[in-house]
Amino acid sequence: MSRLPNRIKHLQDLAENLIWVWKPKARELFKILDHPAWNSTGHNPVHMLQIIPQERLQAAAKDPSFLKKYDDMIHSFQETLETQEKWFTREYPEFNDEIAYLSTEYGLHQSLPIYSGGLGILSGDHVKESSDLGLPFIGVGFVYPQGYFKQTISREGWQQAEYENIDFSKSPIKPVPENGDSQLTIELQYPTSLFLRVWSMKVGRTPLYLMDTDIEQNQPWDRGLSARLYGGDNEMRIRQEIVLGFGALKILAHFGHNPAVYHLNEGHTSFAVLELLRHEILDKGLSFEEAKDEVRKKIVFTTHTPVSAGHDQFSFELVSKYFQSFWETLGISREDFLSLGAFDWRQGDGPKFNMTTLGIRLSRYQNAVSKLNGEVSRKMWMNLYSSPEFQNRPPLSYVTNGVHVPTWVSGPFQNLYKKYLGKNWFNRQDDPEIWERLDDIPNADLWNTRHAARQHMFSFLREKTRLHRIQGDRDSRLTLAAGALLDPEALTIGFARRFATYKRADLIFHDLERIKKNLLDPYTPIQLIFAGKAHPQDDPGKHVLQNIFKKVVSADYGGRIAFIEDYDMQIGRYLVQGCDVWLNTPQKPMEASGTSGMKAAINGVVNFSILDGWWPEAYRGGNGYVVGGEDFSNKDEQNRYDAESLYDILETEIRPLFYKRNAENIPLEWCDVIKNSIKTVTPQFSARRMLKQYVRNAYLPSERK
Repeated sequence: MSRLPNRIKHLQDLAENLIWVWKPKARELFKILDHPAWNSTGHNPVHMLQIIPQERLQAAAKDPSFLKKYDDMIHSFQETLETQEKWFTREYPEFNDEIAYLSTEYGLHQSLPIYSGGLGILSGDHVKESSDLGLPFIGVGFVYPQGYFKQTISREGWQQAEYENIDFSKSPIKPVPENGDSQLTIELQYPTSLFLRVWSMKVGRTPLYLMDTDIEQNQPWDRGLSARLYGGDNEMRIRQEIVLGFGALKILAHFGHNPAVYHLNEGHTSFAVLELLRHEILDKGLSFEEAKDEVRKKIVFTTHTPVSAGHDQFSFELVSKYFQSFWETLGISREDFLSLGAFDWRQGDGPKFNMTTLGIRLSRYQNAVSKLNGEVSRKMWMNLYSSPEFQNRPPLSYVTNGVHVPTWVSGPFQNLYKKYLGKNWFNRQDDPEIWERLDDIPNADLWNTRHAARQHMFSFLREKTRLHRIQGDRDSRLTLAAGALLDPEALTIGFARRFATYKRADLIFHDLERIKKNLLDPYTPIQLIFAGKAHPQDDPGKHVLQNIFKKVVSADYGGRIAFIEDYDMQIGRYLVQGCDVWLNTPQKPMEASGTSGMKAAINGVVNFSILDGWWPEAYRGGNGYVVGGEDFSNKDEQNRYDAESLYDILETEIRPLFYKRNAENIPLEWCDVIKNSIKTVTPQFSARRMLKQYVRNAYLPSERK
């Protein structure tokens, strides 16, 4: 039963729709209601409304100032949900079919930690932008009762993974009721009976359905299938992916959805095509070959991973164990069935059932996630695309990733853009023309905005450290590691992402004496902020993290290095908004796209990156900096060359430009770099551009193109 007074009862509706994540006025409304509760719950209004004192709610219901803001926001919220004036329906009024999006993880807000990194954040941004554009879109995926792990760092710098059950009652996810029962369950034949709990989330206009298996009807070994994101062995993985693919279609059918397009985000979701095949054969009476043709018309497939080890594949024996009755249902042989996913990397271990191959074979459109990633992916899958079955099919394309601008832009920059670009700049965010107006922004205003965003970050880091001390779980070394000695005025370089070894988080420490001179320079110092998690089973990644952490707590570096523990969306948001420079040093070409640098650029943070992923498409000269540029076959030689390049540019270009100030203490030339970065990156690498490109290139029927 709601605790809310009737006059402000719609606060509950607003809290339970994730539209508040990217609507500043909604967030402001909750802050005004009770700022301490907003902060203590990690900006989670669902939990916040549960703990606010009743007298505070009663007072708000009688406060004219609050009620005016409340009425304006609720009116805007309801208008957003009900309006028919949407980009998609204006552009394509005759397209009335639905688009289903399947992904193994969704990063929507830190209050629901069912994401691990870039793939999940991309999925979350994709769903949010589908709402903004008014697409007839439905997301489907897993919810993990234990989510992704909570990271703690030991005194010795070793990452420790802790799993805690998510309290769904404190998050925007809700059980889907059915026939008076508390929650809908759906049965799968898998090949034996298994039950799914069904949950739902509202992401603006877009519904998101999530499933898990942790219910009493299931056997103990099945209840744990969806417990954790990316847990277990190869057999656990194939079982998860069967449930994800088959369960998604069951859920869509239960709610009466019959999508014309299924967008499969990575190979984890590819088993969905098998259930679609079964439907075409059994329900429509088509032959196997006819069914394949019909299924292909509906499937859009996105691949991200530029290394073979990142693509899920299973032995033929394991696939046969789970699908023997299935291929018999389709009326085909074991060999014909296995040929749908068969692929040989030619690395000596023979062919296997590859989930990406399955997705590619049974889709009409396939794409990588950046121009360079497309080139790498075409080489990876050259043997597949050169086979006779692909003779009359288009090659693998690319749609470069983008970020949901309203989610990631800071408050100070929202105000700046509103002032100089116009009140409706959000609606034209993918239009390069409006970003040319940045040249008209006075450098003093731009620099003050950067200063405000930086101060917000440091305030957040100080408060995070203070709360750790209050909880009594930090000794002095770990407090210093969290950034207690950082200087809010010093040139701050951020590095926040997964601690996979190929991302080379430690490249900047290649020459310890040289980086120390940069850190400790008395007049133009730099400081480094790191954040990120290594996969629980990735010991090499953990060792990279540990080696950096040892430098963080070492007195040799003067407290100018920090490591922010338990990286999540909230930490990521503050870092991409508050740092001065965003560092990215992967081994080329192993970064499929990357999106954190896009988020940074929107907030006036300058990119300093290897020419990998998205950066080759964005770099123009004058809008950021390039690390390296020459390729070597020897890894040690490449590391040495890239590190030398990093130091040279840092010492001769970035530091001098940042600290070169006029009489008003404004770095005029640095402001030029910031402006060039914002106006070249934001429109081209927004989720709005990305999703419009998917609509035109992939979602519309072939006859519309």
